[in-house]
Amino acid sequence: MTRIAAFLATLTLAASAAAADPLPLTPASPQPGGLSSGLSVTYAYPGSDIKSLADATAALNAAPKAGKPLTGLDYSDTSPGQVTLTSDRVENVAARITGYVKFDAAGSYDIEFLTNDGLDARIGGQRVGHFDGRQACGSTRVIEVSVPEPGWYPVDILYFQRLGTSCLHMKWGPLDGKRTWTPDEVFGRK
Repeated sequence: MTRIAAFLATLTLAASAAAADPLPLTPASPQPGGLSSGLSVTYAYPGSDIKSLADATAALNAAPKAGKPLTGLDYSDTSPGQVTLTSDRVENVAARITGYVKFDAAGSYDIEFLTNDGLDARIGGQRVGHFDGRQACGSTRVIEVSVPEPGWYPVDILYFQRLGTSCLHMKWGPLDGKRTWTPDEVFGRK
């Protein structure tokens, strides 16, 4: 019985270590040049409530509308009646956000998003933020990523806001260090 317990403990430790490995990000290839500041955004404004990421995707596939670029990913929780991000509406807004984020140094980073409501955020090909539902401005879990080299990494975010207020923030920082709001100047778009 003791050998079985020891074996199971070893498996648990190995699984924990594997789960703790940082997600390896893939840099843009080739590295983009001549980027404008900010992130590109496409909106959709369906007639019915957006309740999930699937609803947001369907709305964007059915009736996409180019929006005013985002300055970055630091959009504070709005007051009732304020528009969502740079959209034309307050509620039931779907958004596809694309562009690049620049990491100045290789290494491990912690990334965290705050969102109201749904979010599927990917950087360098890895999911770094996810919430499929409705919530007040709240955090996704902190994700550890590995940046193999300095440079630009692709950003692809699906976001939706259903009712009430909205927010979208990205925080980052060195592994196990203090996370801060990601500055607008590290985002670029074609």
